[in-house]
Amino acid sequence: MCTTYVCAVVLEKLKSCGMTLKGEPRLIRLNPFAPYKTRGNGAVSFRLVLDNNQTIRRAKQIILDTVEELSQLNDPRTNPGVVFYQGPMTRDLQEYSMKTVQCMVTLEEAENLAQKIGAEIFKYKNGRGVIGALAAIGCPLPDNTYELIAYREVNNYGKVRRINEDSVRLMDHETYPETFDNLDEGYMAITPHTPCPVLYGIRGETKEALYRAQEMIRSEEPIERVMVFLTNQHTDMHLQAIDRIAGIEKYQCYVVKGVVNSNPHVIEGGHVIFNLKDESGEMECAAYEPTKRFRDSVRELAPGDEVTIYGGIGNKGTLNVEKMEILHLKPQYQYLNPRCDCGKRMKSAGKDKGYKCPRCGGKLTDAPKEKVEIARNLDEGFYEVPTSARRHLSKPLVRIRDESKSKG
Repeated sequence: MCTTYVCAVVLEKLKSCGMTLKGEPRLIRLNPFAPYKTRGNGAVSFRLVLDNNQTIRRAKQIILDTVEELSQLNDPRTNPGVVFYQGPMTRDLQEYSMKTVQCMVTLEEAENLAQKIGAEIFKYKNGRGVIGALAAIGCPLPDNTYELIAYREVNNYGKVRRINEDSVRLMDHETYPETFDNLDEGYMAITPHTPCPVLYGIRGETKEALYRAQEMIRSEEPIERVMVFLTNQHTDMHLQAIDRIAGIEKYQCYVVKGVVNSNPHVIEGGHVIFNLKDESGEMECAAYEPTKRFRDSVRELAPGDEVTIYGGIGNKGTLNVEKMEILHLKPQYQYLNPRCDCGKRMKSAGKDKGYKCPRCGGKLTDAPKEKVEIARNLDEGFYEVPTSARRHLSKPLVRIRDESKSKG
């Protein structure tokens, strides 16, 4: 199942009963490194304008009935939660929401806050979904994007998605960068690979851009419904700036500056590993195999390079790199045998015997090696993982560049 689909069905039922939605439904992605999470770790919320207690009770019942009907409660990983709240967006609620996006939050914390602000909670099974449901209500959105999601008919769940690829490429050409992450190396990236209700999802800066993009996509299977969400996706909301490597903790996400302290090396599975240090300590960083060509850039790093790393910490304490900014490339040198007067590079004549020219036979008994700077296959600036490896919350460079333009 899919949390956003449950939301879309709920809203259709509420609207058919004459209830009014205020603004767009919100899709809030939570800490991507939380050990107990769904695949996308998303929660949804929406605001209703209701005029009396009877209507409020009716709305609650429709919501709860639909969640119970559609949730796959027989799946051990499914633990839904529903929260109803009437009141202002308090500082406590907003701070809790940000913590849920960036750090670890317990069910007890969510329940305590709900009791403090007078929110009503409903738990299914262990009810861990309450953590995200409460966060989706209170999450501030100083930066936001939108996602338009088209859903399949039930009889197509689990089948190959049928969308005209040329239409997606045309859409990307016409709407990028107002929409983004549509393609990955020329192939469609708007379709998921799971047997869920989603046919495709388009991400963009405005609702208008998404509707324009939708008109260009040719689906070769019926679309059951479409919903647009206001979201924190691709905002880097999960990242915390930290100035000491020693202060980094597991299951949290950071922006950390340091100096490369080892030559990157490839381990089993194709993952590229290197060490990052600052005055407080040192940590292991990884560009994992799914990041594909991004690993080529990481492999070119060298000890002494100054970088800023964006990413999160998993169970093993390794920083999973989402993108990096190279601040300064330390010059790298190699030492070569001297050249002969004839211009040919000389060869060693043996231990402590100097050098001999392979062309003319000339000899040098005591000459220093020539220090030559090595050309680097890197430039200073940003590097990011490909679309297929990008986390929901990670901000693509196209959004960072557009922000820089608007400021300058």
